[in-house]
Amino acid sequence: MAANTKRVFYVKYLSSMLFADILAQRPDVQLDKLENETPDDEAEPILSQAHVYQIGASRQIIAPRLQVHAKLLARTPNLIAVSSNGAGYDTIDVDDCTAQGIAVVNQSGGNKEGVAEHALAMMLSLSKRINETDRRLRSGGDLPRNAFIGRELLNRTIGVIGIGNVGGRVAELCKGLFKMRVLAFDPMLTAEQIKARGAEKVELEELLAQSDYVSVHCPLTKQSRGLMGAAQFARMRPDAYFITTARGFIHDETALAAALADKRIAGAGLDVWEDEPPPHDHPLMAFENVIVSPHTAGSTIESRENMARYAAEQVLEILDGRKPERLINPEVWPAYRERFARIMGYAADA
Repeated sequence: MAANTKRVFYVKYLSSMLFADILAQRPDVQLDKLENETPDDEAEPILSQAHVYQIGASRQIIAPRLQVHAKLLARTPNLIAVSSNGAGYDTIDVDDCTAQGIAVVNQSGGNKEGVAEHALAMMLSLSKRINETDRRLRSGGDLPRNAFIGRELLNRTIGVIGIGNVGGRVAELCKGLFKMRVLAFDPMLTAEQIKARGAEKVELEELLAQSDYVSVHCPLTKQSRGLMGAAQFARMRPDAYFITTARGFIHDETALAAALADKRIAGAGLDVWEDEPPPHDHPLMAFENVIVSPHTAGSTIESRENMARYAAEQVLEILDGRKPERLINPEVWPAYRERFARIMGYAADA
């Protein structure tokens, strides 16, 4: 191995092997793989020499000891960056990384089409009651057609919580296909920025009160954890649907089940959970007006390849000293440049 070899490692899986294929074109980059079960004595040489950790975003798939926190960072003295496989970064303690001058990046936008289409599919299926009639037909017995009258999406209102890459694509689809009014709650964007994405900036309470569909597309952060609880579901209209393809813990599952049981909302489409996959007897699965999927909204061939390509190209930019496009903690940059120069032996972009 060359003395100046740049080291990247991952645990268990990549979004696509395209990531490995792209890195393999660089003779100065070595890619290592660990498993959750890799003994410490085998893992230690990889951890101690690694420059970049390419990590999965699932808390359930990556073992807690290999998720990124201060304890793991103590074992990675040469680490300069942590890169999430997808848009989410639940397995990374960003504050711990920032404190040590380590950059955190994600692949935001790589799966926007897959996730946006999944959210729209849930909206359509719930409105047309496809899931309910499918189950009833398969179970046999009478099927009273008038008991399953649905609704159309045309000219209705959708409230988008978080209008970034995915939320912006949802807004575009809903406005273009169904001439929907789009409301958006996103404290990170101005009214002008939100207007440019085809939506009206409103506060969360107003969005919940006016929307026929509430679709969540923000990341899980300290600020968004528990964003949708009992008080928020109570603000929604009784004929409105709740959709989430974002992250578990943003909505309170117990509060949502109570809102459904009391018929305070019309139904829900859920792709994300506190525990993934959720148990088959999860209380939310008992409702006929709830559609469920196991965090597969972004699991399309195209999305996985996009994210792998984004990740590989961004990792190479980092290793070559360039400032990455999808930097989660931009405030780290001055400390990062000092750490980078000390570890890599040359300067990163100013």
